[in-house]
Amino acid sequence: MTPVEWTVLAFVLGSALATALLRDVLASIIAFAAYSLGIAVIWLLLRAPDVGLTEAAVGAGVTTVLFLLTIAKTVRPASDDLFVDVDLTAAGVSALLVAALATTLAALPPVGSSSTPVATSRVTNYYLENTYTETGVENAVTAVLAAYRGFDTLGEAVVVFAALIGLLVVLDREVLA
Repeated sequence: MTPVEWTVLAFVLGSALATALLRDVLASIIAFAAYSLGIAVIWLLLRAPDVGLTEAAVGAGVTTVLFLLTIAKTVRPASDDLFVDVDLTAAGVSALLVAALATTLAALPPVGSSSTPVATSRVTNYYLENTYTETGVENAVTAVLAAYRGFDTLGEAVVVFAALIGLLVVLDREVLA
């Protein structure tokens, strides 16, 4: 992994821990928005910009606004504690699960490697050989997203659109001073 990838990973892990451990709800929402933006950057580093844009729009954008509107309508409890008390048993189980999952990282091929199963599969070769003749689109990625996986892409667009409509409905009912 490159230093940029390590930095983004550390940022995402730090913001995830802050989201879980902060007692102040507003601070936790801000940490969650940072976490979501970090995940969007990870998707971009993994060369999945469509998923990254969806994560940024829905996770960091719409969800954060809805959370902020929710806490604007609630009463904040008075507390001097900055962080919640951690259940050590739950933290230990979580750490063991993360460690077990981390052992599988070494088996993953490098991002963009030409020897990955995706790059050498019959499906990939079929798309690369037949994309232009079947769709008339010169860019293979665009052809796969728009023609071969059109319903999936439409579903992603519907999710983003529905989140935006939901946000507009909520904002229309709010009196913003």
